[in-house]
Amino acid sequence: MKYILGVDGGNTKTDYLLYNIEGEFIDGIRSGTCSHEGLKDGFEGAYRVMNEKITELLSRNGLTVDDVEASAMGLAGIDCQYQKDRIDEIIERIGLKNCQAVNDGFLGIKAASPNGTGACSINGTGTVSVCINEKNEWKQVGGIGYVAGDEGGGSYLARTVVRVAFDSLFRFGPNTTLVEDVFAMYGITSKEELPSAIITKRVDSTYLIKALFKRANEYDVVSMDVLRTVGCNMAKSVAGSIVQVELNGPTYVILAGSVWANMTNKVMVISFMEKVNELTNRKCEYIVLKEPPVLGAIYWAMELANKTQPTQDQKEKIKKSIQEYQSRQA
Repeated sequence: MKYILGVDGGNTKTDYLLYNIEGEFIDGIRSGTCSHEGLKDGFEGAYRVMNEKITELLSRNGLTVDDVEASAMGLAGIDCQYQKDRIDEIIERIGLKNCQAVNDGFLGIKAASPNGTGACSINGTGTVSVCINEKNEWKQVGGIGYVAGDEGGGSYLARTVVRVAFDSLFRFGPNTTLVEDVFAMYGITSKEELPSAIITKRVDSTYLIKALFKRANEYDVVSMDVLRTVGCNMAKSVAGSIVQVELNGPTYVILAGSVWANMTNKVMVISFMEKVNELTNRKCEYIVLKEPPVLGAIYWAMELANKTQPTQDQKEKIKKSIQEYQSRQA
């Protein structure tokens, strides 16, 4: 029997899951981050952590890396070719063969797209846009900061709320009820206190994002403009990734991350979809990711091992086993 390995490595936790090539769950380990960006010893730390956990997972099942037919990894911190090259070197040191390691955004496509192709827009703490086609050719746009148009994600939205409140008070910006929310978050009562609060106090991103959507629902023009602008900016990155990868058939766009999943106002997503369709000249189908991203790693590893996508029955079996695994981790 041959086996496959799927890894979902985020900035806070990592899941390492072991299956056989028929899609039957064998074992799994959840641990902290394996990202070079989150470890003090950088890429060497990424090797140390990944090698330790993969060896532990395999050895306790009487296996070695030679028993792994294929593996797929979605890892936070792979945002440019230099980083991918370093991670590929780590995988070679570990001894894994037939392994695909890319940004964790790609897992959303493999997890939710009906045919395993398409684009994914991550809108969580940060943002990144990725696309992959039937030949597993892929393109990533963003994930490296403001200069690359990463004008989305929770951190950006929260900073923008503070910015528009500041503009309203000091820079002839339009009136907005978001000022009340910024004052409440900082615990201040006057605009004279705002500059010091910005410098000395931390931003509660969750509070401000909820306030932004709430005010948009109350038709605060500034709040609606913020969401509309962010939607359009994110659409440019997604469309940019799509047009650089030759896609055949329908174009699925997966929406992943906490902001997309928990939005309570549709202005941002409507502007996003309209702009993507306009820029790509395609009628895309949009899917909000509900499945755990690690599901995409297992589907992808099976695809690499068997040279074909898992069947629908296999997908359902894998999905159920991952749900059971995650319930044990809670």
